[in-house]
Amino acid sequence: MSDRQKSKLGAELAAIVRYEDPFLLVIDKPAGLVVHPGAGNPEGTLAQLLAGVAAGGEEESRAGIVHRLDRDTSGLLVVARQEEAYRSLQQALKQRRLEREYLALIAGHPPARTGTIDAPIGRDPRDRTRMSVRLASGRPARTHFSVIELLAETALLAVRLESGRTHQVRVHMQAIGHPLVGDRRYGGPQLSGLQRQFLHARRLAFTHPVDGRRIEIESDLPEDLSRALAQARQPTARIRGH
Repeated sequence: MSDRQKSKLGAELAAIVRYEDPFLLVIDKPAGLVVHPGAGNPEGTLAQLLAGVAAGGEEESRAGIVHRLDRDTSGLLVVARQEEAYRSLQQALKQRRLEREYLALIAGHPPARTGTIDAPIGRDPRDRTRMSVRLASGRPARTHFSVIELLAETALLAVRLESGRTHQVRVHMQAIGHPLVGDRRYGGPQLSGLQRQFLHARRLAFTHPVDGRRIEIESDLPEDLSRALAQARQPTARIRGH
């Protein structure tokens, strides 16, 4: 990205942009940044950083936001800069042509090297801040995973989404008895020094909505997750609550 382009975006936003053209941006979101305003998070969101830059969709407070990541999940997401691109990217998301791959560190070892979790997800009626698979009214959700590395008490997975439900990876991993390390909300065990769930959106791939080019962006693990993974790789590694 040129210095001139960065100056148009603003320094804070430019620092997290991985790709930019007149039609869209790819953002490498840091943990702790909320994507759009909501209950308890009215200010300091990515959507507000994008004001005047992003466009598309019916909600002004979420202009250009095609999909989202949880506050404490880091990694890549695409944002539209005009209505045509927004509609095209939304369609690609619905048709499962927007490829999203995550790195996740889970408690224990899954029963197979690869697998698919196909379980509807809905809001937990007993706790509105959580999602659950134990609901007849849940929306369809499918998560594919493959083992990258088996560690002493954990496993590093590559996770690919077909759908995009709230907390999908976190809920599905809890449902099969292997919650994410650091995920307090869904019963994940704790690793010393890790202050969030170990989940990073490391790869995003799609066809450009205007010129048809293949766009594929990857994001390295941020420092806190790299440290946690190095710790989990130690033969004597122990995680609390497992």
